[in-house]
Amino acid sequence: MKKIKVGAVSYLNTKPLLFGVKRSGLMDRIELVEDYPSHIAAMLLNDEIDVGLVPVAIIPKLAEAHIITSYCIGAEQEVGSVCLFSEVGMERIERVLLDYQSRTSVNLCKVLLKHHWKMDVEFVDAATDFRSQIKGTTAGVVIGDRAFEQRKISPYIYDLAAAWRDFTGLPFVFAAWVANKQLDEGFIDAFNRANGYGIHHIEEVVAENPYDLYNLKKYYTENISYELTEQKKEGLDMFLRFLQ
Repeated sequence: MKKIKVGAVSYLNTKPLLFGVKRSGLMDRIELVEDYPSHIAAMLLNDEIDVGLVPVAIIPKLAEAHIITSYCIGAEQEVGSVCLFSEVGMERIERVLLDYQSRTSVNLCKVLLKHHWKMDVEFVDAATDFRSQIKGTTAGVVIGDRAFEQRKISPYIYDLAAAWRDFTGLPFVFAAWVANKQLDEGFIDAFNRANGYGIHHIEEVVAENPYDLYNLKKYYTENISYELTEQKKEGLDMFLRFLQ
């Protein structure tokens, strides 16, 4: 049987979703690749993988897109790991460096700056070492595990999920499991159940991933919200309309 190629983000926030997948019989049926979000997105767009936990901003770019599970990387309030960082207050920001590892988060920041904060700033696509340039009136969008490091450095932290909630009243979906083709229903059902396993074994996920920069139990139970609810789907649809 031909293996299904699955791409997943390599950040801490995916550990609960992959916890069950890696312990299931599905590992005999899939070929798993882990990388940063924008790379996984590019692989799905280029048909190098069949399904990916991808930034939702790429969904309109896919010729065919199927969200295949009841789980996502989402947030009801503060997400903690997707923020605009700055040395100065919002009203003094002039330039914003955009994290090269992201698609959804940088687009979210652009939407919020224009429509919520009503700021006119210069956007700069950042390179790999961009965090050292977050100083003065130059702010930066930093996502994932590196955001926890940046939280120890930047005096001003604007959580993008919390800002989206303030702006729309809705939760935000950063990433979802998206297939670029029809997949077998039996596989989809098993994959969905495997995702749910880790969500119900958070203590074990935390124990398996020791981390000293942030409380991972809080991250997995208070910041990240994994269930793809109807409200999250509504927030997702609204965000995609902003990108049109």
